[in-house]
Amino acid sequence: MTLGEKIKQARIDASLTQEELASKLTVSRQAISKWESDKGMPDIGNLKAMAGLLNVSVDYLLDDGSTLDLGVTREAIDLSNSGTGMKKSRKNRIVCEKYPGAKIFMLMPRRKLTKGKKIIDWMVFLLTDLPGAGFDIAHSIDELGTEYYLVDRGSEQYLVSVSDEFLESRRLAERINGKKFTLGEHNFRLVPRDIARDCAK
Repeated sequence: MTLGEKIKQARIDASLTQEELASKLTVSRQAISKWESDKGMPDIGNLKAMAGLLNVSVDYLLDDGSTLDLGVTREAIDLSNSGTGMKKSRKNRIVCEKYPGAKIFMLMPRRKLTKGKKIIDWMVFLLTDLPGAGFDIAHSIDELGTEYYLVDRGSEQYLVSVSDEFLESRRLAERINGKKFTLGEHNFRLVPRDIARDCAK
């Protein structure tokens, strides 16, 4: 069972509607719907609260045999304290400071396209006549402002995402060795250049 299927089944077993669960978690019903359909994933705080409300463990909800592990941390960041330059460079520095001595690779996310985004993709392709141009624009709608990284610390690897406000790290249960892989609802392509070298300069 996927995380979404487990959330839905546990909610039904607890005799709660989506609206009731949303109210108890102080989130929208749409958020519950996205989680149950595997179109989104609750953060660790909501995951813990939901597990308590539905009388299941966090381990049960997350243990789907996937590459993602239970070691999830989320912390607030302040980009203004990470030097000068473009946001992307400042986010790179934050990850380098968080994981000193690790190999750090940028990831290019590719969320599975919905029908609407496929239309955007096609329209941009027709208007620009540039192969793949629409693909990048359609995906950037969802990924705007978030950078993704694969952090390799020898025996451990982490999927790290950095928005303008938060750094979230997920310890991976299985090693990523290829340049293309899928985690959750994203397809990733690894940029084969260790940015930790740039941070050290």
